Amino acid sequence: MCTAITYKTKDFYFGRTLDNDMSYKEEIAIVPRNYELKFKKMDNIKEHYAIIGMAHVSDGYPLYYDAINEKGLGMAGLNFVGNAHYESFNNAKDNIAQFEFIPWILGQAENVKEARILIEKINLINLSFNSTLPVAELHWIIADKDESITVESVKEGIKVYDNPVGVLTNNPTFDKHLFSLNNYMHLSPKEPDNTFAKDLELNRFCKGLGAIGLPGDLSSQSRFVRASFVKMNAVSEDSEMSSVSQFFHIMESVSQPRGACDLGNGKYEMTIYTSCANATNGIYYYTTYDNHQITAVDMNKENLDSEKVICYPIINKEEIKYQN
Repeated sequence: MCTAITYKTKDFYFGRTLDNDMSYKEEIAIVPRNYELKFKKMDNIKEHYAIIGMAHVSDGYPLYYDAINEKGLGMAGLNFVGNAHYESFNNAKDNIAQFEFIPWILGQAENVKEARILIEKINLINLSFNSTLPVAELHWIIADKDESITVESVKEGIKVYDNPVGVLTNNPTFDKHLFSLNNYMHLSPKEPDNTFAKDLELNRFCKGLGAIGLPGDLSSQSRFVRASFVKMNAVSEDSEMSSVSQFFHIMESVSQPRGACDLGNGKYEMTIYTSCANATNGIYYYTTYDNHQITAVDMNKENLDSEKVICYPIINKEEIKYQN
């Protein structure tokens, strides 16, 4: 399972956790403007916006998990098993496979407004990348500095939801996640007043009592509530270091340690990596389960007019700085 969030200080940030029982040898992949984006059922796009993100690169093609483009638009696909539904080919639509959705949008859209226009014409089709990679059941968050939306392809068709919290997890459908926040409107980062009984003397015996009832388990419903609460009450300075640090602290609230989610047969779901992209400046930060050191790749230090995908293998080895 996974959690994605947006965050804004002086700049706009976008990122996610990838929670799974194994890694698929992810890499940070930069698609420059003149790399030819190929699509199974649509014409290739030879010139487009540059993209950076985390991907499994297969036969030179980046299968993005999450990414931003050079214009500041971010997009991530998260598991949506059992609810996702893809259609057959439709001559009247732009037929896009789920693994093509991120480059289709980020290659052409400058912002969410333009992404909405592209989505109106899209038909997400039931087509795999190859015989060894099955069709992933996903839904998506798309966001820029001004707004965020959730896109779900279900049996009733493609649903586009305004996402005012800038958070996405997994099942159920997004409208149910958003409605569930009504159950927690009493939560507060501030210390509570005694509204239980005015004639009963009650004491604030510790800090954090205002958030009693905030879900703490690893289910997607609970992670959605917890990430929304923590993110929307987070406070940081506008500097890059403060903003990036705060982003990773927010994501720690939904991080999964090995052993807490037992899948059986010696397998455990855990947070494989956490990403934080400065979408304003094109910098992709990440940590991994075995390396808490924040590592960064700056897309603007590469030749963004080139024609080949630029890849950086993730650094997984823990780096500990000794002080003596």
